[in-house]
Amino acid sequence: MEYEYLKETRRWLHQHPELSMQEFETSAFIKRELDEIGVPYDTPLATGVVAYLEGTSDRAIAFRADIDALPIHEENNVDYRSAVDNVMHACGHDGHTTMLLAFARRVKALYDAGQLSVTVYFIFQPSEETEAGANQLLKSYTFSRQPAYIFGLHMMPDNPENTILSKPGPITASATEYRFFIKGLSAHVANKEQGHSAGEALTFILNQLSQLQHYHLPGLRQNIIHIGRFHAGEAINTVPSNGYLEGTIRTYHADDLSVIKEQMTRIAEAAATVTGSAVEVKFSEGYPATINDADAYALMQAASTDTHLTWIEKSEPYLFGEDFAFYSQVASTAFAFLGCRNEEQNYVTGLHTSTFNFDEQMMAGGVDLFSAILTRFEVAR
Repeated sequence: MEYEYLKETRRWLHQHPELSMQEFETSAFIKRELDEIGVPYDTPLATGVVAYLEGTSDRAIAFRADIDALPIHEENNVDYRSAVDNVMHACGHDGHTTMLLAFARRVKALYDAGQLSVTVYFIFQPSEETEAGANQLLKSYTFSRQPAYIFGLHMMPDNPENTILSKPGPITASATEYRFFIKGLSAHVANKEQGHSAGEALTFILNQLSQLQHYHLPGLRQNIIHIGRFHAGEAINTVPSNGYLEGTIRTYHADDLSVIKEQMTRIAEAAATVTGSAVEVKFSEGYPATINDADAYALMQAASTDTHLTWIEKSEPYLFGEDFAFYSQVASTAFAFLGCRNEEQNYVTGLHTSTFNFDEQMMAGGVDLFSAILTRFEVAR
């Protein structure tokens, strides 16, 4: 019966995707499911839901699912394909939400039987893909009982079903955007010395950015300073008066990010001094690196042995960002990836692709892992 619930719930969510901070129908569905089984909840954000079941002790634990979709047009030829043009659950958040709802049903059965000794929170968080929904939720919500741990799972099509992947320490990178704005002085090419070329400033910035990792950051640490887009100039025969450059920074260490931002500020100042153009750099603060706490990680890894899942410890973290990182501000956290690759059914395409899909049966492993974590937490003192 649980498999049918997993399949039906996931497919309804998959057909009704909503973008970040627009998950009104999704959150209404979640609340209906919780109402049906009698699990109370709070709504700290317009589309955020935090459900809970109170245990008999003062100890608490939390589990999180993200609920938003992506601006991608689905190309899967299935009867449950997205009913919304150019919006799709291409990152598995429909599966994350489904697993947490199924887990809530299991915990409610324990609660009704008088067998729940700890308080359990079920966090249905909006806007993981943009706008740092986790951070917004935590600023708007106070747990009545402070959770000792918060756990999260994410689909991973790079690895086969029935596997769970994680590592101690950093598991995903921080993601910070940067933008250089250049204002030069236009002049005709015949009198180019009368202008200040934004193109010259842009060239200077590009060269300096390419050297930043080599000269200013530890050689044994992995950082990415990615240049995504740049342009300068207006006409073929004039000195460029405007320039622009944007990119993203990925790192696992807060001190490395500080060095990068400081050096970029110096590069902007130097470019202005050398070229005579006005240069400004701005940063859009993204997600911090997700760092697995040692105790939380050990609990999750030990709990996996109580399931049919095969634990795989990664040697290197992922380079993409994940806003689960913010939960470490309020509790010890651990995050892992649930393999969903199934080559027999051709479920092999990656996250954020228009053909991403998975077999709903594999979600039972995620629910089992949450249950095993709760069981081990309850007996620990």
